[in-house]
Amino acid sequence: MEGAAPLRTLGRPTRGRRGEKFSHRVAHNLGAPADGLPVTVQETARPRRGSTSSKRSGAEPELYDFRRPLTLAREHARLLEMAFERFARQWGTQMTARLRVLSNVTLDQLILLPYDEYVSTLPTPTAMVLCTVEQTRQTAVLQLPVGAAMVWIDYLFGGAGRGDDREGRELTEIEFTLVKDLLQHTLGDLGYAFATVTPIDVSVKSVQYNPQFVQAVPAGDAVLVAQFTVRTAEREDTATFMLPADMLLTAVRASEGGDGRSEEDRRAALAAQIDLEKAVQEVPVPVAVRFTPITVHPRDVVDLQVGDVLPLSHPSSRPLEVVVDGVVLARAAAGSHGSRLACQVVTVEEIH
Repeated sequence: MEGAAPLRTLGRPTRGRRGEKFSHRVAHNLGAPADGLPVTVQETARPRRGSTSSKRSGAEPELYDFRRPLTLAREHARLLEMAFERFARQWGTQMTARLRVLSNVTLDQLILLPYDEYVSTLPTPTAMVLCTVEQTRQTAVLQLPVGAAMVWIDYLFGGAGRGDDREGRELTEIEFTLVKDLLQHTLGDLGYAFATVTPIDVSVKSVQYNPQFVQAVPAGDAVLVAQFTVRTAEREDTATFMLPADMLLTAVRASEGGDGRSEEDRRAALAAQIDLEKAVQEVPVPVAVRFTPITVHPRDVVDLQVGDVLPLSHPSSRPLEVVVDGVVLARAAAGSHGSRLACQVVTVEEIH
């Protein structure tokens, strides 16, 4: 790392074999961008080729799913942050009006992560209020401590907000009815908060207390999680609100106006697309011609002998299938071309 600027190291240096240099885990703290959340980039100095540390790391490459990249574009993140901040302000106003005590809600962070990872970060037990997004019929989750809900109930009845923080305490049916009404009015402001993004109408359905048993969305699906700090009088709690990521990200991308690229960038992208199309045209692919498959029993396969005849269910007048990578692209009639077998394409399948 000769010639590099001084870096702050995390932990003790690691010594390799004799003659190897020390390696440090290096963290560049970029601070908080003006339009985003704090970002920390972590790197590890590469050891020499063949060193023990590289062999012992055991790091396996992970498949990258291009359909669900767990990265949030800066402009998308800022747009969603502003929507959730508007919702937080409305939430605080609703709490102050309904509980008749000064309340404040602030957005702490917005995270894009898999659902199972989100669930693993939640305490047990906790109140997971399951909601239905009317536009897509998907499930959203508002998670909050049971103790916070008990304090709200005490304020609703004119109490001093003492609540009940006993371990494992669950809401009774009457208590949940009160909390449900309070949260339904709160979530009703999502439509106003996300007016510039997408229409959102949410209905509160039920409550669960063990996050591991709540399968709101498939475990590997990406979700957007907004974390809030809820202050009610002198009490401070952390709450999270989870929405399926595809619903919001699709709306955000659709709302982007025009092509913001420069003329030079557009020309470069077009040239790259043309080069890619040309390269794809030259890629060799195996093509097969097949009869209609038949189904046989295992005993028929085990007892096969030389000279056995397997009758095919393919009529002699029916064209054969032209297949590429298991996909039927065309139909062809069997024939010959000189001394070789050949087929003539008679129909082409439409590929969508």
